[in-house]
Amino acid sequence: MDSMIEWGLTTGLHIALVVLFALIMTRLIRWVARRISRRIAESDRRDATVRSESVKHRQAVAAVVSSVAIAVLYIVAGIDIAHQLGLPVGSLVAPAAVLGAALGFGAQRLVQDLLSGFFVITERQYGFGDLVELTVTAGGTATGTVEAVTLRVTKLRTSEGEVYTVPNGQIVKALNLSKDWASAVIDVPVSAAVDINRVNEVLRGVSAAAMRDNALSVLLLAEPQLMGVESIERDTVNVRMVARTLPGKQFEAGRTLRALVVSALRREGIATAA
Repeated sequence: MDSMIEWGLTTGLHIALVVLFALIMTRLIRWVARRISRRIAESDRRDATVRSESVKHRQAVAAVVSSVAIAVLYIVAGIDIAHQLGLPVGSLVAPAAVLGAALGFGAQRLVQDLLSGFFVITERQYGFGDLVELTVTAGGTATGTVEAVTLRVTKLRTSEGEVYTVPNGQIVKALNLSKDWASAVIDVPVSAAVDINRVNEVLRGVSAAAMRDNALSVLLLAEPQLMGVESIERDTVNVRMVARTLPGKQFEAGRTLRALVVSALRREGIATAA
């Protein structure tokens, strides 16, 4: 009984303090990581999609560093607890190596995830707030806004509010729809009998009007460009406009531009193709 009390006051108390210290440090690391991420976000108060690439990258690095720090903390705490319990940590190296080799075949996917996540971060393929489309090994795609990036997984939130959790090792191709800038492509189908020169004049007027529109001009990096006739079909001629927009805002800008085009053509009595 006395030996149990003595063990509890010495070794048991030490283990309890180590566990408590690990839990407190975990909360502290996560709190610091959130503060750093918040400070980085406050340095660029724009919408998350259009923030600078350096801000997105720094937020992703902060999240990865915090997760790695917590993992190292748990490993150190585990080794200390094993030492306090009298487990021969040094003699476990050789069996651990054999066990690690055996588990390595089953852990290949985990290692692949970690390596892929490392390259995603270092190569700045995407970061917090980016709108991306990920092609996975199964052949499907996952599209959404990046909410979290770790060495193992990437989390995307769709426009419907659903969340994809994609292991980094299963990503075959990453399409970043909000890196630096984007393009809104508007194809205008008109009847082949319509005077194309007149259509071009109307669309040039729409381009000029777009830069005077308060809601639309803030999304555009330059005046939309008229590219001319894109294709000719049996009864239809497709005329293309291209607008360079802020990253991730090409869809919103495209919808607004299409509304302006329809209104302008209707005022001029030019009917779009059926």
